[in-house]
Amino acid sequence: MSHPKENPPHAVDIVLCIDVTGSMSSIIETVKKDALTFHNRLADKVAGKGKSLGQLRLKVIAFRDFGDRADDAIQESEFFQLPAEARQFEKFVRGLRATGGGDAPESALEALALAIQAPWERELPRTHHVIVMFTDAAAHPLGKHRSKARTYYPKNIAKDFDTLFDQWGHENSTSARMDPSAKHLVLFAPDQTPWTGISETWDNTLHARSRAGHGLDDIYIEEIISTIAHRL
Repeated sequence: MSHPKENPPHAVDIVLCIDVTGSMSSIIETVKKDALTFHNRLADKVAGKGKSLGQLRLKVIAFRDFGDRADDAIQESEFFQLPAEARQFEKFVRGLRATGGGDAPESALEALALAIQAPWERELPRTHHVIVMFTDAAAHPLGKHRSKARTYYPKNIAKDFDTLFDQWGHENSTSARMDPSAKHLVLFAPDQTPWTGISETWDNTLHARSRAGHGLDDIYIEEIISTIAHRL
């Protein structure tokens, strides 16, 4: 008598785009504290839904403002496989400092553009690609400080917002970078430009609103884990 074949486990890639300007110190400390337990907690949450988690990789893109101090406006890690590389992941996150930022809008769209172009897992079955954006501020228009910060500005990212939308992928997209069946975008961001527009027009997007200029004191890793597990 044959037995039904077990479904393969889920493979999850997560890119955390983290605003590391001064007002964000609370969420930085939360991420640092929870780094080593992230894998087990997500696996438990997924198991509670009758599913299993196979590969989990996390990547961090920390951002400030290219119009303020271009040399430290972006800090980008590689993908870390958890739990095997949990210590390397923790070391990178512990090195982040919430400081600076200049004016109120930040260079979050540059971080989002880099995330969309990440080297996502494409070989394993049942893959999920998740971008989580943490910010308590609006974002400068993409490319606003490209000329001013030429030496440090990321190369080969979308030149403007319309191109970024095309790279995210939509019905008429000509250059989508992510698999439409695998992608998810979670925004912990204020009800400001461009986040409101993204949540209304980009598919597979969830917007949890933060308070502009007040950090993310009410957002915790457990909520992120629950959101991701729910979307698998």
